[in-house]
Amino acid sequence: RRNKKKFRNELFKMAPSIVHIAGWKTCSFYKRAASVLSSLSLIFPSRLKVIDHNFDSRDKFRAWLIDGGFRECVSDERAQGHTSSPFVWTSKSLTRSPPKDGSKVVSYIGGHDDTMAWCRKFCAPIEKSTEDETVMIDDGYTPDHGFDYDLVVIGGGSGGLASSKEATAQGASRVAVLDFVKPSPAGTTWGLGGTCVNVGCIPKKLMHNAALIRETFESDAAAFGLNINGSKISHSWESMRENIQNHIRGLNFKYRVNLREKSVTYLNKLGKFKDKHTLEVTDKKGVTTEISAARFLIAVGGRPTALDCEGGELAISSDDIFALEKSPGKTLCVGASYISLECAGFLAGLGLDTTVAVRSILLRGFDRECADIIGNYMQDHGVKFKPSVVPSKLEKVKGDRIKVTFSDDSTDIYDTVLVAIGRSADTQNLGLENVGISTNARNGKINTKYEQTECPNIYAVGDVMEGCPELTPVAIQAGVSLSRRLFGGSKEAMDYKKICTTVFTPIEYGTVGYSEEEAIESFGKDSVEIYHKSFVPLEWSLSQHRADHQGFTKVIVNKDTDVVLGIHFLGPSAGEVMQGYGAAMKKGLTFKDLENTVGIHPTSSEEIVTLSITKSSGEDAAAGGC
Repeated sequence: RRNKKKFRNELFKMAPSIVHIAGWKTCSFYKRAASVLSSLSLIFPSRLKVIDHNFDSRDKFRAWLIDGGFRECVSDERAQGHTSSPFVWTSKSLTRSPPKDGSKVVSYIGGHDDTMAWCRKFCAPIEKSTEDETVMIDDGYTPDHGFDYDLVVIGGGSGGLASSKEATAQGASRVAVLDFVKPSPAGTTWGLGGTCVNVGCIPKKLMHNAALIRETFESDAAAFGLNINGSKISHSWESMRENIQNHIRGLNFKYRVNLREKSVTYLNKLGKFKDKHTLEVTDKKGVTTEISAARFLIAVGGRPTALDCEGGELAISSDDIFALEKSPGKTLCVGASYISLECAGFLAGLGLDTTVAVRSILLRGFDRECADIIGNYMQDHGVKFKPSVVPSKLEKVKGDRIKVTFSDDSTDIYDTVLVAIGRSADTQNLGLENVGISTNARNGKINTKYEQTECPNIYAVGDVMEGCPELTPVAIQAGVSLSRRLFGGSKEAMDYKKICTTVFTPIEYGTVGYSEEEAIESFGKDSVEIYHKSFVPLEWSLSQHRADHQGFTKVIVNKDTDVVLGIHFLGPSAGEVMQGYGAAMKKGLTFKDLENTVGIHPTSSEEIVTLSITKSSGEDAAAGGC
């Protein structure tokens, strides 16, 4: 899910410099160098940590440095001839005892004079790094290009709309957005705004919220003295659907208005490349014309992967579930992706008989411990799981019901089968072969560098990009960043690292950075520490219904640098909890920073800044007190 090597290098760049100084106590050169380093560490605590190794005598110092062979372990040739005090180096280790080998040494600084020079350089003004600046291929753009448009965006989703509006804000005078929604295989269509607004994040969270409200009334109300006359809460799918769809239609209208206010031309047409500057566009009546542009942006997003088995066409997808005119009834969710589990969660939460067919593991790519907690929580909240199976056949029975035969030869009958086994980029009919752009044969995605494709004047953002996190805010930020570079003179690249996300399962899961498995794989088990805690959210504390489950959080730390590698939180309002930690992670958050942060009481979020128990200690991670 992320470029691990680049992320790892970035973490070490953001980490404070760890400088070790060794010498004997009465050596004036050692004392002067140690004093300057100590002062700098007090002035710049987030940039410098100093580990002081002082020896009682010159003989003991030389016994460690020379006779003990430490200097021979340092690869720098200058170190191997060093005999005087002090001996100074940078390291990945915070260990305070004099090291016996050089396995954690990053670089050799030198003696007194070299250390003073290093300190002067450390205090010098930092020049702006060009590492995050883009170096893009010249796409031949000139203001007097002679084409119909400066930029044509293909796709009216979050990324495309954001990019088009930013382009006009940065000085592009002629910008158009093409948006033409092709019906899902089940016939569902929607308006301007793309997947997130119409068939993704927005309706999903609203239905998730409906399930949370129902649970609160049924399970928590009595404990808080709220009397609902003993009657069971009923739910109207039709009313919920109508209200959600009305809200979405309002958003569709606002997007049209926003485009007009930003002087962006809206074209309800389907585009296909004829050449690198020309699109053939077809309207809803089937009439085809041509438009030209100096630059194009592909922002068509993705569509759900279909179920590949006999009768697979009987299944619906997340493109359909939110627009169903009647309750889906007894439902089978195929797949263990976050989309499948989110849908299963709110369906079960609304009182529907819900089963999830799991081929292998839940939430592949996420932290395994957190995924297991989610699975156990969902199972105790009415979701049934069929492990290690996939559907092998679907067939209609008893009217509109669907009989499903699984790979283990078991069968069951459902009212609805929802497939959520992945998504593929919607690039098949774009005519990319006409402009020399290749796609991944497996998922249709496009390889880019700084959002630029193989054809320099054609760009891509969002889910259509290979290696891009499939998240709406990522597409928006990338689209804005790209337009600033194309039309505003910016050199700043989109940062795809350390991006927060939340899975809206019945117990919400917010996360940023490495999973425990990824951290151990990337940095080694000995260099990773896990701080963790189980806790009871205060709003759960009065309800007996909540007694069997707790919230959970853990922070993954690089022991050698104290840099936080990942934060994970399961509990109420996980997305709201996690957002601020994402900003802190981008600034090089250390565990010491967390420890020094005063929590907001009483909240679940404060559990993150009060962590103290490590997995390696073997102590009980259950929280106590208030």
